[in-house]
Amino acid sequence: MKGKVLAILSVFWLVSCKTNSNAHNDLNYMQNIEKVAIEASAKNSSNTIQAGDQLVILVTAKDMDVVRVFNQNYSSSELVQTNASAGGNTPNQGMITITGPTYIVDAEGNIDFPVLGKLATTGKTLVEFKDELRNRMTKYVINPTVNLRLANFKVTVLGEVNRQGDYTIANGQATILNVLGMAGDLTSYGKREDVLVIRNDNGVITHGRINLQDANLINSPYFNLKQGDAIIVSSNNTKDILAKQNPNTGLILTAVSIGVTAIAVVVSLFNKK
Repeated sequence: MKGKVLAILSVFWLVSCKTNSNAHNDLNYMQNIEKVAIEASAKNSSNTIQAGDQLVILVTAKDMDVVRVFNQNYSSSELVQTNASAGGNTPNQGMITITGPTYIVDAEGNIDFPVLGKLATTGKTLVEFKDELRNRMTKYVINPTVNLRLANFKVTVLGEVNRQGDYTIANGQATILNVLGMAGDLTSYGKREDVLVIRNDNGVITHGRINLQDANLINSPYFNLKQGDAIIVSSNNTKDILAKQNPNTGLILTAVSIGVTAIAVVVSLFNKK
């Protein structure tokens, strides 16, 4: 009898260890990173300016009076504040201050810039547009410096993460790993092998799925996020099973475990007599 009880307890222990081991592996990201060749193109990692973007542009030079005309209606006391991790439970974390006049890209992809007039931004990255501005200004200013940032680069994170919400990225560049980090990572119930990204790219809605456990995610066009992306983390089977269980299931299993242990102790004492 004692041998049978110990055998049953051993089976329970082995199953428990195996389950815990599998659960631990399921939580690991990019498990095959050593075997993956990074092929992500520069195109995937560079976001182009879109209609509705808010561009903060400040022009500086050795003599600030010379560039004052390019910074019309702006004083150093004006601030455009963005939060690198806005939303969720940490609204003040990573606060970055951006200064300068703000220009909103119109529906045709243009901005109206002092002196230079109407400038097209369609299909251009922030770096490309910044270089274009600087080159145009050299006609009027010696060695101008152009500071350009995107003030409203936001992505949304929903589902099984620790801090759901909208997140503003100050420099206009972020990967899905960066943003999930801002959201406090996935919960233990998050489905790491099937994270959905919904994208609105100049009015065209697309979607893609990311497997965080597979390092090939680096080469996905959804690895580098774009303005307005929404990341949705579904719940895994464990969460679904728990949701369907009787709320007293945990107590019942605990009681059964205690009962089995008590029987083993009684049998052990009985056999010693």
